[in-house]
Amino acid sequence: MLTGSTNKEERRELVSRFQKDDTTVFLISLKAGGTGLNLTSAENVIHYDPWWNVSAQNQATDRAYRIGQKNNVQVFNLVMKDSVEEKIIEMQKRKKELADMFVENNSGGLSQMSKEDILSLFTM
Repeated sequence: MLTGSTNKEERRELVSRFQKDDTTVFLISLKAGGTGLNLTSAENVIHYDPWWNVSAQNQATDRAYRIGQKNNVQVFNLVMKDSVEEKIIEMQKRKKELADMFVENNSGGLSQMSKEDILSLFTM
């Protein structure tokens, strides 16, 4: 298991073993595994702890989509109905919709957004 408290040497060893051995499961905390890893032997990415910022989650997923990836990678998001995680996913979707609306209409994006829409971009 790779967490934020895993030292650099152990981190390298864990990643190397996962890449070279028949290890089928590698538990990595989202924030600890979001950057600096190359996990091309991965076939499945399972998110079970969504982050408030979907970019952190996407960056963690991208660890499996690297040069040298030969497998079809499947991504799963485990979310329990009526949970905090479900609310986080909904918030991620809403913020993405608002950001997309702003980017698509960059000449007048803010003018088309309500005060609530703009404030929701900056709140959790």
